[in-house]
Amino acid sequence: MKRRAIVVVLDGLRRDMVGPEATPELHRFGAVATRFAAHRSVFPSATRVVSACFATGTLPAQHGLQGNSVALMEGSTLVPHDVGRPDFMDHWRAVRGHTFAVPTMAERLARAGLEAMVFNNVSPGAARAHDPDGHGWIFNRACSFAPTLRRLGAGEDIADVTLDTKGDRLLTTYFLDRALAGHEAALGVLWFGEPDHSQHENILGSPAAMAAIAGADACFGAVRRAVDARRAAGQEDILLIACSDHGHQTVDEVIDIDAAFVAAGLKAAGDPSLLAVSNGTSALIYLHPDRNEDAAAVLAFLRSCSWAGSVLEGDALAAVGQVPVDSLLCAIAMRSDDRPNEFGVPGMSAAAKPFAGKPDRLGCGQHGGLGAWEQMPFLMIEGDGFRQAALSDEPTSVIDLAPTILGHLGISAEGCEGQPMQQRRVVTAGHQG
Repeated sequence: MKRRAIVVVLDGLRRDMVGPEATPELHRFGAVATRFAAHRSVFPSATRVVSACFATGTLPAQHGLQGNSVALMEGSTLVPHDVGRPDFMDHWRAVRGHTFAVPTMAERLARAGLEAMVFNNVSPGAARAHDPDGHGWIFNRACSFAPTLRRLGAGEDIADVTLDTKGDRLLTTYFLDRALAGHEAALGVLWFGEPDHSQHENILGSPAAMAAIAGADACFGAVRRAVDARRAAGQEDILLIACSDHGHQTVDEVIDIDAAFVAAGLKAAGDPSLLAVSNGTSALIYLHPDRNEDAAAVLAFLRSCSWAGSVLEGDALAAVGQVPVDSLLCAIAMRSDDRPNEFGVPGMSAAAKPFAGKPDRLGCGQHGGLGAWEQMPFLMIEGDGFRQAALSDEPTSVIDLAPTILGHLGISAEGCEGQPMQQRRVVTAGHQG
């Protein structure tokens, strides 16, 4: 019997938002799947770096992509970059000679003569983070690639997909026709743009945000029915995973960290030797090697700021899966608490002001830090090795998905930091409440 893995990601959906009214399809799926009650994101809890962690089964310290936005040393200058750009992976390879320091699932599958296909409706950079070197298929509205990084043209690409619920529905149709059927990929990943997109632009819990959740849930239902139909035909052993990459919290304050450095006399305006690179409700702080003697002063200043919930350096940086390489001095998890917004959704955070004219999103959803609610993605798995209608309270993370998928497909997961989730301890069995 052919073994396959299908992963459906509802970007940005918090675990506490999954229920019979908001997400009836996921609720029904939870009645037959194993649910993971202690599932967490990574740091930064942001889609591009989460995608890299998902693809490799490792944390940023191992695979090398530090965040959704990063700074690179180019010549003798620190240059900030948005990882979401279509060309970021190519530029990253040109600057340092390679992309990830470890293999992706797409690469491992290609070595075994199998195919991975990723259909993705978030940023093109996040899509490419699944397979930056062209071992499988990547489909995104901005750029699509066949193996060997052959750029797909009109009729092969998915350029007509839009970043909204309508676009996710069309993406689902493409996925079912080309990945579940069509090529019958050993690994098929369907990554929706919603509800993340709408939660960034609306108040969490608002009618618009809840409608986006409902739309993504309906798309998952279509995938589940198609998977069940193929299972019923008796030729395929399909592992079905439904999950999110992170949660969201409400932004109640936006901080321009670079401006704060200037005001504190730590840098001149426009000086690239000290950079605060926003990752939503977190920031990566880069210091040029020529200024290493200023590290203590920068750290002391950050620790004095009320908006810096945690200043992560040394052992604390290692504890969140990062290392101080490539001029990374430290990271900041912005201030966070459990206060509710006007729709009763708990979780407030300060956010770091984004660069390049991106919106501040004050009052709307954001993520990237270590707040309880942004670190609350959901995870449900149905298939061989997973008990039906069960709840596991063992801590799990996105890096555990790669070894779980590879194990199901009979492929070695050597080098993954995560651990397979088959046969994890469960504390309850029966329909979810």
